[in-house]
Amino acid sequence: MASKMSPIEEKIFNESKFKFMDLTKEIYQFQYANNQIYQNWVTLTHSVDKPIQNFADFPFLPISQFKNSEVHCGISPEIVFTSSSTTGVGISKHFVFKTSLYEKSFIEGFNAFYNDFSDYKIFALLPNYLERQGSSLVYMAEYMIKNSKLGGGFYLYDFEKLLHDVQSSLKNNEPVLLLGVTFALLDFAEFAKNIDLKNCIIMETGGMKGRGQELTRTEIHQILNQAFHTENIHSEYGMTELLSQAYSKGNGRFQCPPWMKICIQDPTDPQNWLSNGKTGRICIIDLANLYSCSFIATDDLGKIHEDGSFEIMGRIDFSDIRGCSLLAI
Repeated sequence: MASKMSPIEEKIFNESKFKFMDLTKEIYQFQYANNQIYQNWVTLTHSVDKPIQNFADFPFLPISQFKNSEVHCGISPEIVFTSSSTTGVGISKHFVFKTSLYEKSFIEGFNAFYNDFSDYKIFALLPNYLERQGSSLVYMAEYMIKNSKLGGGFYLYDFEKLLHDVQSSLKNNEPVLLLGVTFALLDFAEFAKNIDLKNCIIMETGGMKGRGQELTRTEIHQILNQAFHTENIHSEYGMTELLSQAYSKGNGRFQCPPWMKICIQDPTDPQNWLSNGKTGRICIIDLANLYSCSFIATDDLGKIHEDGSFEIMGRIDFSDIRGCSLLAI
């Protein structure tokens, strides 16, 4: 991380130096003043003078605007991350002003839930991500592998080599993290057939679109647990439009790092916010998105549990008509 962090950037990752609501309000004001797309959305859909009393009062930008517009605060980016697309159209673009901010976010986020990332040998099974340009997940995995004390590597479809390398590392008592897109992990499970990887952290990152029958996360984890003799399959919840990730150590229950928060919105009424246990649209506050937009209404359905963890329940099936056409006015 060669680039020096500004005071507000450092504050994002230091709980002792800020109150979440105060910092969120500060970032909201900055983005309203400097992000034209976000300013248009706030002006068209909210009362600008309405006081912010709780997190649900912040205007959340539909995630589709990362496909339709350049969502940033007017600063030239160091890198542009892009999403995958099965059709080649509708690709999200995230203009990232400072890669050091993204690096800080994924390092501090991972380390908040696990041991220091550099203590793991990291194997990345991300075939479709490696075969295109602009993946934020590949950027993260590449950084972590390069800066791990034990190294690791990427694997396309060479399951035989992956299996050999993982088993060799486990035999040498090296802590192993196997990070994989969901469909590739399922393919690897079919290839490996009844291999004991219980001492390995297996982490799926999602990704089944266009890959045959859609399975629930519970079904996927049951298949992987049985194939690898593991008790829990870990999960990472992230996306092109975010610089932060939430993590689950099992059972599909995700926890956010301190600078990220989840709110649940009624998909049929954006002004109605749902209480814990009720399923609705996942809206995310990601303070690390300082120079793009920290307030995003996703196309994912989920619910928040009483312990503060959240669960992904599926996708909103009417995402193409979510009302963001207001920005075309």
